[in-house]
Amino acid sequence: MTQEKKYFTMLENHPQVFTTLAHKLGLPPSLTFHDIYSLSPENLTHIPRPCLALIAIIPLTPSWDADRKAEDACLGDPTGYYHGIHSPGQNPIIWFEQTIGDACGSYALLHCAINGPAAALIQPGSTLDQICKEAAPLLRDERAKLLYDNQAFEEAHQSVVALGDTGEPKDRSVGLGQHFVGYVKANGRLWELEGSREGPLDRGELGEDEDVLSPKALELGLGRIIKLEQESGGQDLRFSCIAMAPKAE
Repeated sequence: MTQEKKYFTMLENHPQVFTTLAHKLGLPPSLTFHDIYSLSPENLTHIPRPCLALIAIIPLTPSWDADRKAEDACLGDPTGYYHGIHSPGQNPIIWFEQTIGDACGSYALLHCAINGPAAALIQPGSTLDQICKEAAPLLRDERAKLLYDNQAFEEAHQSVVALGDTGEPKDRSVGLGQHFVGYVKANGRLWELEGSREGPLDRGELGEDEDVLSPKALELGLGRIIKLEQESGGQDLRFSCIAMAPKAE
């Protein structure tokens, strides 16, 4: 690592931004991101199914902050999580600790692209393909350095920062207190993936016919965070969410 921490320009959680970035990194044109305006079933009918992944940006409320700290302290033996393996017999989740400032959007996309059903669609020889193959056998710190030093990953991120509706933030304090979180279904489980945690989080079992937008997945994932805020008496239920799914016909 360099002595002075590397920073990227913050990304807007916008379908065009993430679709363009996904294609630059190595996902096929047949996949795109779709806006989610509400988690109610009647407001999700415009999204083609199955939905491969969700990316959400969520405010760090006191209730969620306390929950995160308690979970991270109880992850157990970190070696398995550093390798991305939850328990014997399960397929690996490739997880990266975030060491690049303000790059949480690209970390969320990376986690959703190389884990779960999107991983099978990665184009050979692409940046995602290279990162996935090189990172799989590495330990936590080695993975972090691999991504920190990856010039193609950095260039792809920086190339899409101006594509959103709000333009480039003028200072880093704008995004403080908000976290990008990715959700994927892998090996029949819902995984919550975020580089600023202590590893990948297994949120529970999903049936064969359940994707990340199924009622159960939403309850185990985003719904869990919303419930924490409601039960604590908090009022901050703001979040922005986009879905990775096939391109609408």
